[in-house]
Amino acid sequence: MTSPPLWKASVALTKAEAADVCAALELGSEPQAVLIVEEPFTDKAMVEALYVEAPDAQYLSRISGREVTVEPLPDQDWIRLSQEGLPPVRTGRFFVYGAHDAGSVPHGVIPIRIEAGLAFGTGHHETTALCLGVLSDLSRQKSFRNVLDLGTGTGLLAIGAAKLWKRPVLASDIDPVAVEVARDNAMANDAGPLVRAVVADGLANPILSRAAPYDLLIANILAGPLTRLAPEIFRVLAPGATLVLSGLLANQERLVTSFYRDLRFLYARRMGPWSALVLEKTSR
Repeated sequence: MTSPPLWKASVALTKAEAADVCAALELGSEPQAVLIVEEPFTDKAMVEALYVEAPDAQYLSRISGREVTVEPLPDQDWIRLSQEGLPPVRTGRFFVYGAHDAGSVPHGVIPIRIEAGLAFGTGHHETTALCLGVLSDLSRQKSFRNVLDLGTGTGLLAIGAAKLWKRPVLASDIDPVAVEVARDNAMANDAGPLVRAVVADGLANPILSRAAPYDLLIANILAGPLTRLAPEIFRVLAPGATLVLSGLLANQERLVTSFYRDLRFLYARRMGPWSALVLEKTSR
């Protein structure tokens, strides 16, 4: 099976400039993902954005203030190819690994096996690792009975929540392929009965509405969708609920939290230029 055709926009710059340009591409267009690739031992970096349709290079250059090049990616399972051989990730209580690391799972961890495939989220990106760390922290403080993982990708965070609290978790994604991958990963990690994955554009699915209110909602998506979905997210949170937001850069924290002013800000976790925010809906 091959992935849908994708287009990559790239811009070369310095490491200091990367976060601002990354934010400009994310907020000024509609990429599927944005990432920063840094060269070790130099000041050089590359910002790359992925699109399902060919973006306008001139427009991207104008909003980023840098020359942006656009090229099609090969029509193949490029995500799997890029992730093969990645090392396992240990973050918080979790150990995330692939088939080639099955014999190296240490004792005393919560193992999650995620195979590279046609969806994002293997634990290697900073935002996913940050969210796993937040879930580990939360598990030492309280229990949750009704969890939603919004924009689930591979289902990694939903599986992690199900393993921590042994409760049903609802997972959603706009991409039907990602939902299929999430279901397969949940089954492979003995979490199939607990993780229900559904296709949804934001919260526009009757299944998500009927399952509300949620006492824990995880949204590891881009800053743009986080701001647009803020009113809907607020409505489906139960009093006292915890909200975990990620997929955003540290310099986007104020922008995102400004859309969640009715929630109490608890703390932020950061890794490189990326952030995860933890907020709480007051009980009154």
